[in-house]
Amino acid sequence: MNYEQARFNMIEQQIRPWEVLDTQVLSLLAVIKREDFVPLAHKSLAFADLEIPLPPQTHPSQCMLSPKVEARLLQDLAVQKHEKVLEIGAGTGYMAALLAHRAQQVLSLEIDTGLAALARENLQKAGIHNAQVLQRDGSLPLGGEAAGPFDVILLSGSVAEVPEALKAQLKVGGRLAAIVGTDPVMCATIVTRVSDSAWRMTQDWETIAPRLQGFTEPSAFSF
Repeated sequence: MNYEQARFNMIEQQIRPWEVLDTQVLSLLAVIKREDFVPLAHKSLAFADLEIPLPPQTHPSQCMLSPKVEARLLQDLAVQKHEKVLEIGAGTGYMAALLAHRAQQVLSLEIDTGLAALARENLQKAGIHNAQVLQRDGSLPLGGEAAGPFDVILLSGSVAEVPEALKAQLKVGGRLAAIVGTDPVMCATIVTRVSDSAWRMTQDWETIAPRLQGFTEPSAFSF
């Protein structure tokens, strides 16, 4: 496979048409080698417009998000060089790598022990030193090394609703991105902390993503 041609096609045919037009984001996608973060068994799918399965060590739904969803979340967050970022759901470390090139520091939490180790290895091989991966359930209360506040929080997967505990970890002016809802209706959601006691939420585009593990599901309605 000609990886450079495939990468170019991914950017021009998938990502630009999805309204990702930030030149810094597009340049970053051209530089970070996505194929190096894809499990070997699926490397030929590195640039395909689909979610890529990850080793099913704790849950079979774990996957890399599609390239266009990753790119648009990155664009929406508009991460700056001075900012501290928290990611929930490291996977193989690809999104952490993208974030690390935009931010001052990235902390990525991964519930699966094997994936956490893989993400660390991939980031090291890519020469990225300002991203740390901890094996930890991101749905649990944050503390220790994972304590905030953060300028940016990204949930690399879907949740039924944005947890209040995570919103509270944002600095004033900070942004949180998550895919929120229940299949078949989910929206990319940006939560911005506008003051010590107020947050603003926007939902600009629809997509579907697998659930992050550990987060609370709404109770089933019954008569």
